[in-house]
Amino acid sequence: MWWPRLGVPPTPFRQWGRATHSSWSFAQLGAFIAYKARKAGVPVVYVDPAYTSRTCAECGHIDKANRVSQAWFACRNCGFVDHADRNSSRNIRARARELWRRGAPSTAPAPPRTPRSEAGRKRSITVSDARCASPSL
Repeated sequence: MWWPRLGVPPTPFRQWGRATHSSWSFAQLGAFIAYKARKAGVPVVYVDPAYTSRTCAECGHIDKANRVSQAWFACRNCGFVDHADRNSSRNIRARARELWRRGAPSTAPAPPRTPRSEAGRKRSITVSDARCASPSL
């Protein structure tokens, strides 16, 4: 059990919060990111994450032994040491930049433009606008 080490027993709220945050699938997270990016007009490029946790962000050396622990990365070639997640994110960023530079298409196009005359206008339905499908009695 993990809680005797921390001295805090799990509460129902902590268990609920943990379940809601860790139950997202990568596909669902990707869909949320693509939706928000499309809404903001930000390009999205998908990158193959293979070997990003074993690759050195400084020299590019790939080795399983580079991953010292779950949290730390230490390159056996150049001696670079960093937090494992930060090193992996730098590798993913470098791959995305390379794909973008080569002309990879964005999967999140710009949002559709609305005409200026209708931009910001809200339409409310009044009683006279509402139409009833049933015949009047």
